[in-house]
Amino acid sequence: MNKSYYAALMLLCLPIFSSCRSEKEKQQEKELEELRQLADMDRREMENQYAQFALQYDELKKGIKDDSLLHKLSAEQARTQQLLEELRRVKKTDAAEIRRLKQELESVRAVLRSYIIQVDSLTRENGRLTTERDEARTQLTDANTRISSLDQERAQLSDKVAIAAQLNASAISLQPLKKNGKPAKKTKDIVRFSVSFLLNRNVTAATGNKTIYVRLMSPNGTVIGTSLRFSYQGKSLEASASKVIEYTGEEQRVSLVVQAGDDFLAPGAYSAHLFCDGQMIGNTSINMEK
Repeated sequence: MNKSYYAALMLLCLPIFSSCRSEKEKQQEKELEELRQLADMDRREMENQYAQFALQYDELKKGIKDDSLLHKLSAEQARTQQLLEELRRVKKTDAAEIRRLKQELESVRAVLRSYIIQVDSLTRENGRLTTERDEARTQLTDANTRISSLDQERAQLSDKVAIAAQLNASAISLQPLKKNGKPAKKTKDIVRFSVSFLLNRNVTAATGNKTIYVRLMSPNGTVIGTSLRFSYQGKSLEASASKVIEYTGEEQRVSLVVQAGDDFLAPGAYSAHLFCDGQMIGNTSINMEK
């Protein structure tokens, strides 16, 4: 065969080769388009999850009275919203940034899960304490009713006045401290606890000197710093610390210090209960790491 024959054969095959290459390019372009669609769907799903997580923080904050916990929830909600805005601004072609925001999404999910568990635990603890307080008040009301059966109207009026005159504490903060006075994040660093709160305004309450008792409970149920005793519901209870204040009927800030002592402090939930005039006027709790 001569050279002209091979040349003719190549000319005949050229359209076939060209057609094969065109089909391959079309297939590759189709596959790339499918990948782009999947990446876009993944991006939209990430945006939906960030938005849902931000809304869940709003639900968690409902009914929370612990200012410290509210601040933490708001901070994490702001961080989640910021990451959502970053995802919305990032270019579709910036694969590295999208991968980073996807990793951040898993971090946000883990943090949110931990706060859900913490808020649920706090809610159940507050519910238990509220039930115990309500039961104690019910028992007291029943006892007063039996004692004052000869003058029921006067007893009912006295009960109403007594309830209205009870003091109440709000914005309660329980803060573990290091030796240098800075907040402690782990139990091994705790030297003392600071308990501060607002004693609410009550013009019907008796004014004058009042003794505030704080009962600080460790995770295993023992009382920390049991150097005092006080009377509550006919029982003598251990107190961690006390303070005498002059109450004028107006709102005032009160703070107490509880020394941790030499006892081993286990990780878990620490709760502080406040008492005055034979009544529990408030409580709060905090979770500590080892």
